[in-house]
Amino acid sequence: MSTIMRHVMMCIGVSLGVMALLTAAIFFYFPLEEWSLLWETKILDMPFITFVPGLCILLAIIVGIFSGLFWRNQLSNVEKGLYLLEQGKQVSLEKPHKIPELEPIWGRMEGIQKHIAEQTKMSQKLANEKAADQEKVIEEMVFQERQRLARELHDSVSQQLFAASMMMSAITETKSDPEDWEAKQLKLVEGMIQQSQMEMRALLLHLRPVALKGKTIHEGMKELLQELSLKVPMEITWKLEPLHLDKGVEDHLFRIFQESISNTLRHSKAKSLEVLFIERDDLIILRVADDGVGFNVEESKTGSYGLQNMYERAVELGGLCKIVSIPNQGTKLEVRIPKVKEEGDGND
Repeated sequence: MSTIMRHVMMCIGVSLGVMALLTAAIFFYFPLEEWSLLWETKILDMPFITFVPGLCILLAIIVGIFSGLFWRNQLSNVEKGLYLLEQGKQVSLEKPHKIPELEPIWGRMEGIQKHIAEQTKMSQKLANEKAADQEKVIEEMVFQERQRLARELHDSVSQQLFAASMMMSAITETKSDPEDWEAKQLKLVEGMIQQSQMEMRALLLHLRPVALKGKTIHEGMKELLQELSLKVPMEITWKLEPLHLDKGVEDHLFRIFQESISNTLRHSKAKSLEVLFIERDDLIILRVADDGVGFNVEESKTGSYGLQNMYERAVELGGLCKIVSIPNQGTKLEVRIPKVKEEGDGND
């Protein structure tokens, strides 16, 4: 039964009860000599005995409707506030009527909102610190490994290619007829060795760059998508906004993005891929959608380490990760992360 119907029925019951009590009291103290007057006396062409109850019921219905609408509106505001909390948004509903019974509920909702904001801020802070520490360790390991590979390639392969090039150059110079078939083949091998030398020099320059500069998540995602669009037979479209995020948030979101792209390439058999990375209403939104074969999310959620890892990374940032997949129609992943405002931000 709806709120309005409950209030209408309650008002009708109360009005009829009050009318019955008042009628009994009046007839007890002022008894009628002729009870037929109740039927014979008419008001607006209606017998008195039916007019009074009808009027009471009509007034009860009107009062019940207004009362039900009022309370339904109040409960709707509470429900909207809880929905905003669930979505990680700011609860800013207007409360035109200060009702004592609802004030504690609004107070608790505001307390929960502050608690969630503090938890989100703390989680992202821990993620930033963890990502910074891991990045330093990984950068040092990668740097050392690159240096080792560069030294070994330079001391072995690069020198051997140089020696082979010198030997082939000397051999081709001894050939009296440069148009001879054997001379042409030796010249071709010499060119291949020289090309390998150029590629080795480029590889050594890549392994030991002048400066290793980090990329933002916008740059990393764009670079990966551009590379994929050249190498995979799939139509890839994207909309990426250059957002300014903390390093920990960027690291987690990029790992989720990589895992989603990897799953798409390995399992989806999709013909098209669409990526969206934007900020709306203080929420960072990452969406990856394809038109592949799809899968059963509930069955795969418990058995897939990659899916579980994406859920955990989103929760660690205080956000939500939602995956919708329909067989033979595709899969859509959407991650929503609240953006923590720095102190001093906000509207003046």
